[in-house]
Formats: sequence, C-alpha cells, structure tokens
Amino acid sequence: MDFQRLFLFIALSIVLLLIWDAWQKDFGHQAPTPTQASAPAHPGAAPSSGTGQGASDVPTVAPSASTPESAKTPASSAAPAHAAQPADVLKQGRRIRVHTDTLDVVIDTVGGDIRRVKLPKYPVSANKPDTPFVLMDDTDQHLFVAQSGFTQKPGVKVNAPNHYSTYSAERTDYTLQPGEKTLTVDLTWTGRDGVSVTKRYTFTRGRYLIKMAYLVHNGGTRPWQANAYDQLQRTKPPSQSHLGEHTYTGAVYWSPSDHYQKVSFGDIDDGALKKTFKGGWAAMIQHYFLGAWIPNPDASFHYYTQALNGERYVIGLYSPQLSVAPGQSRTLDASSLFVGPKVQKRLEAIAPGLDLTVDYGYLTFISKPLYWLLAKIHGFVGNWGWAIVLLTILIKAVFYKLSETSYKSMANMRRVQPRMKAIKERFAGDRQRQNQAMMELYKKEKINPLGGCLPIAIQIPVFIALYWVLLESVELRQADWIFWIHDLSTKDPYYVLPIIMGITMLLQQRLNPTPMDPIQAKVMMVLPIAFTVFFAFFPAGLVIYWIVNNSLSILQQWYITRVVLKTKGAAT
Repeated sequence: MDFQRLFLFIALSIVLLLIWDAWQKDFGHQAPTPTQASAPAHPGAAPSSGTGQGASDVPTVAPSASTPESAKTPASSAAPAHAAQPADVLKQGRRIRVHTDTLDVVIDTVGGDIRRVKLPKYPVSANKPDTPFVLMDDTDQHLFVAQSGFTQKPGVKVNAPNHYSTYSAERTDYTLQPGEKTLTVDLTWTGRDGVSVTKRYTFTRGRYLIKMAYLVHNGGTRPWQANAYDQLQRTKPPSQSHLGEHTYTGAVYWSPSDHYQKVSFGDIDDGALKKTFKGGWAAMIQHYFLGAWIPNPDASFHYYTQALNGERYVIGLYSPQLSVAPGQSRTLDASSLFVGPKVQKRLEAIAPGLDLTVDYGYLTFISKPLYWLLAKIHGFVGNWGWAIVLLTILIKAVFYKLSETSYKSMANMRRVQPRMKAIKERFAGDRQRQNQAMMELYKKEKINPLGGCLPIAIQIPVFIALYWVLLESVELRQADWIFWIHDLSTKDPYYVLPIIMGITMLLQQRLNPTPMDPIQAKVMMVLPIAFTVFFAFFPAGLVIYWIVNNSLSILQQWYITRVVLKTKGAAT
C-alpha cells in the first residue's frame, strides 16, 4: 500500500471537512430577517395544526384581570388562549434594575419577565473591558428572555398572573450592598376575590443562579388552583462565521431517561416537544453561555417547545397543579433560573447533566478527562496558554511509542525509496508484478506499509476531542498568554501563530518520504499553505496546541529518522 497516498487522503479529508463546516456556518443555517410579526409564547400552545400540542393535552393561560386585550381570545375558541396573537412586540412596563457582583439584570413589570441580563465579569471583548457581555435582551433582532407565570386547563378561568399580567414593585433599582450575601426583589400582582401573588427573585453574591418563589394569598372563599410555568423565548441569532468553528445555538433539555438532548430551531419547526418527567431542566444555549430553568427535582413537569411564525422559539415546562385553600397563604417554591457562563464546576453543582451544555459532541468521554487535566494544570501554572502547552506535551508523551512506530516506518520508507522507484520503473507496464515486487521488498526489509498510518489514525479522536475542549471552554475566553495574545478564544490579530504553525507543518513534511507521484508531491507542498489559511481564523489556543504538537513531532521524527537511518545504513 502507498502510505503517502493514504496520508494525502486523510489530510485532504480534514481540509474538506473544515471547508464544509465553515460553509454550513456561513450559509447552511441562515436566520430569517427578524420582524415584528409574532407574539410571546404561551406554554404548551399549539403553533400550528399538526405540529404542536393541542388544547386537549395542555393547560392554557386564561385571560386574567390584568391581561391586555390583545392577549384575549373568545372563550369558545378551540385553540389555547393567545395561541395566535396579533403582530406586536413584547409589551413593556416599568423597568426594574438589579445589580449584583455577577449580574446586571432588567426585570419588566409586564409579566415579571427577566428581559435583559449583562455579565459584568465577562466583557464583550478584551479591548472593551468595561462593556459587559449581554446574554439576554428583548430587542427584536436579539430577543432572548425568561418568562414565567401561571396557567390552567382549557375552560377553567384562571385567577393568577401570566407573562402578560402587570406587576408592581416598591422600587425600580436594587443593588447588592457590600457585606450582603443575598438580594430579594418582590413583584406583586393583585387579582380578583382577594387573591394576590408575589413573585420573589432572590439573587446571591458570586452566583449566576436566581431563585424564584411565589407567595400566594387566597383571600377568597374558593380554593385557588393553577399550574406554574417557566419558559425561555429567543430568536435565531444572526449568522456569525468563524472558519472551522461551529458551535450549537438552540434549545436543550435533560431528563433522567433521555439525558442530554438538543432540540434545534429546525426540530421545533418540524414538531413540538411534549414530554413529562421528574425533575430535569430546560435551556437555551449558545457559545460559552446559557439560560436554563431548573425546577424542583422531586416533582414531575411537562416540557414543551413552540415555534412562533418561524421567528421566535420557545422551550419551557409547567408544574403539576398547585392549590391554596381559602383564607390561606402559601409560599410555592418555583424553578430557579441560571443565566451565565458555562463553567463546568458551577454547572455540576446545580443540576444533573447541566455541565453537558459544555457540548463536546460524541467524544465527550474523551474531552471531559482532557478538560479536567487542563484545569488541573492551569491550577498549577495559573495561565491557560501555558496549560495548553503542558497538556500538549503530556499527550505527546502518552502517544510517544505510537508516534515512534509511525516515524520508524516513514524512515524505513525513505531509506528504501530509491529501490521502490527502481521497481516502479522496471515494471511500469505490469501493475501486478510491480505490487508483488513491492511486497517482497517490504517483507525483506521488515517494513509495514501501514505502520506510519495506523498510529496516526489512533490519535485522531484524541486530537478532535482536545479541539472541542479548547473551543468550548469559556475559561479561554479573553484569557491572556504572552506578548500580544490577550484572548485565547479568538484569532491571532497579527497572524503570527498561524504562520509559525504553517512553517512547522512544512518542516515536518520535509522529514517524510517524498511521494514518487509528482502530482501527489505538489499537492503535499500546497497543504501547509492551505492549513495556514484555515488556521489564520482559528482561536489562538487551538493554534498554540498545533504549533507545540508539530514542534514536538519534528524533534521526535528527526531523532528517530536519524537513528534509524544511521543504524540501518551501517548494517547495510
């Protein structure tokens, strides 16, 4: 077998994969132009006939005293209340600003929705350290909000607030003061027959988890009953291209039986999610950050999705029926909302499987140990760039023997290359005799033509797994290394690292046997240039890994080739 031909095939396959991935990112998932043609979602409302859940199997939000007229539908309608809304944007009431050390949040009195979330500890870029990253917002183009409220079964009048209802609050500005551990924000809704509901948000210092509870007072003469729901609503993000880099943005959920599941925007368009299970969670994720509703793990919840005119997408859940006796008050523990970075250690402590939102794909079982090792090294050296360098060295050491086998095979192939060329010339017109003579040469010289390929193939899954670790780890975002590299998650602004990577790839290629086929030889010479262009757009952390890996490979290959050629040459 011609090892060079196989190596060429593998290399070109990688290039084609990168091209396809970049093309998909640029053109394969174009988001529609946002318009003002859809209304906020209703939990469990059927988006259209045949694709969603009907009024018969989900509760609906019946209009309450404070539900706007635009949200009401005739009582005789077969569709859930406000399943189809007039074309309008999210309504706005008074804005309540909440400041903590980790969150800058805007709550709207309409629905008590969380409409905007800024992350002060995560600037939008290294060049703008005072401008916090905006995770949630209620603008049309970048809409991403957290909504919650109460709902009931079809035909039953609800005496409780939903995400159209208007709350009141004592203040419009809340700040977590020095020395305070928690901050409580209460929003109150007053209904009919002496019923009032207070939605209470509790913020905690140093945390991105917002706890929510309902304080229900039933001053009437009849039992109060309703189901609590929580949902996340967002639009598709505009297409943003990073060549060779494509991370998932969309809905996900976790259940004890299905574990971690993605529900893409296309999946939601095709059909609504309808599942009931104990505990779990529902989230909208994106690169580095997420918003997730985490309910009581001991109760069963119904999970749902909904597409709104192909522009807005919803994932949410609603609880079993809750009740408060006449003349009684009750505190109802609701779901908690996580809005923040995908730091695995934090997520693991919040809910089972939430750390899987750091999405490594099919190679998670390899990626997670690599991330653990990378984090341990960082804890020792205190710099993520040097942690990548040391991790690469450790991986190279683990695969030293495999690489040694590969390089010995390539050295032997280089040594017998003149004889291989002579065989090809001697039997140029007889392919069968040529292959037979090649096999005899391999057998005589004890050369395995696959010896240079198999060790590399075995290492490929590890390389891919590490690629995803470096791509998905929010810790690398705006992490300094040395000199001008101030953000390991973005490309080298001066393209120095990609050029160095291309040089190391060219030097490594020089140590390999030159393909006897002139066309193959020319293509192999072009590969370092092609990879340099691709890596020019890769995050700096990934390029550092490839530079170190290539440099170690050059040193190892040079040493083995020199020893093998010298030993074999002396024996000959």
